[in-house]
Parts: sequence; C-alpha cells; structure tokens
Amino acid sequence: MGRKDDERRAVELARRSEAFDEFYSSIWAARWPAIRSALVQERHPVAFSHNLVKPYYMDEASICTAHLLPLADGDRVLDMCAAPGGKTLVLASRLDGRGEIVANDRSRDRRSRLDNVIREHLDERLASTVRTTCRDASRWGLYEKDAYDAILLDAPCSSERHVINSREHMAMWSPNRPKRLAMEQFGLLSSALMSVRPGGFILYSTCSLNPREDEMVVERLLTRRPGQVEEIEVDVARAERRAHGAMILPDSADGLGPMYFCLLRKTT
Repeated sequence: MGRKDDERRAVELARRSEAFDEFYSSIWAARWPAIRSALVQERHPVAFSHNLVKPYYMDEASICTAHLLPLADGDRVLDMCAAPGGKTLVLASRLDGRGEIVANDRSRDRRSRLDNVIREHLDERLASTVRTTCRDASRWGLYEKDAYDAILLDAPCSSERHVINSREHMAMWSPNRPKRLAMEQFGLLSSALMSVRPGGFILYSTCSLNPREDEMVVERLLTRRPGQVEEIEVDVARAERRAHGAMILPDSADGLGPMYFCLLRKTT
C-alpha cells in the first residue's frame, strides 16, 4: 500500500508540475524556460545592515523595493503584511527613530517570527518606534481611515519561486489559486487606500509572476476608485515596466526577484 501511495503521489506531482509549466508558458511564452531556469538556481541573499545591530540577509530586490516608499520625518507608516520582517527593518532604518511603524501579520506564528526579527536586529531606540499587530489587514480601512502617511502592502501571492523549489507546494498547486489570491490582494489594496491619508503613498508589491496578481490588481483599483488614486512612476535599475508598475525578473537581473512593485498616491 505504501509503495502504491508513493507512486500515486509521484504521478500527481508530475501532472501538477506539467500543468504549472503550461500555465506560466501561456503567460511568458518563449521566455518561460529562461525564467524557470533562473528560479531554480541557488539564491544569493545580501546583507542589509544600515542602522541595524546585526545584518539581515534578504533578496536585493526586496531591499530595493522597500526603498521606493516615500518617507518623511514623523511619518506614521503601516506595513500591512510584514512577516518575516525584512522590509520592516528597511523602513525602520530609513525613519531612524523619527516616526512610527505598525507592522502587521494576520498569522500569530508569523507575527512571532516578526517580533523576533525586530528584537534581534533593531536597537532599543529603533525598536521602540515599531509596534507589531496580528489583524486581518483586509478590514484595516474600516477602523483606521486616513490614518497613515505611507503604507507598504507586500501582499500574499503565488510565490512561484517557492513553489517551483518545493515538492510539497508544487503538489498542492492549482491554476485556480491565483484567482483566489487576486481577490484577496484587491481587498487588501482597497483597505490600504482607505487607511492612507489624502496625499499619502501606498507601495503595492508581490513576488508573483502572474499579471493577475500584479498590474491587474492595480488596474482594478484604478478602475473601481476613479479620481481617488494615481500611479507614480519610479525608475529602478534592472526593472521592466509593466502596464502598471514594474518588475524585477530573475532571468534578466542576475537571479534577483521576482519582485513586482507599483507606487500609488491617494489623491482625495
């Protein structure tokens, strides 16, 4: 029985892997093999250490993205989906104690990891400006409207790099998952728009390769909230423009990413 179960699991894994490749080939066409090859290469995180008590290692594309959110002294900042905490550290280091950060994650386990990262990497002065929470960020705008100067929404996404390197997650992959995620992402982005003050900024980002989770989420917000929000173009080395925002892709950026980002400003 055990042997037959293993054979069935192997067949199912092969089937889903083939479907995965077909799905992303339909998006990226002839470029998909190069992207796929880059995704399975060994990663080389870099040390981020500015204003930290010890370095935190992360994808350079993530560091770059966290620097795109405009910040000013005294700003109140919300990191809506903050765990594991790398981007939170970048934001805290940039504010350098001259502001406040609320770092949220809806998972208690992930919040615990976030707390550990903050405690281990920030000195007492900077750590005192960061408050962690464990709330459903899709409802944030119902309780704190026009409350933040800047919001980072690094949204939960398909995370294809993780899927392609994990037998467990590949075995659970389905082409329907991006549809569900896109609905969740739009809810989070709508909540962010309610929570940021007029004139404030939202940086929307994912590590997904699927346009449905990237520029199409932004397009939906712009369509559903006309006159309330505008896109701000940013120029980032090695990033490729999309219909909205831009993306760092591993096949053209020495293995960095994938990382999609779009900077938005609330107008009213």
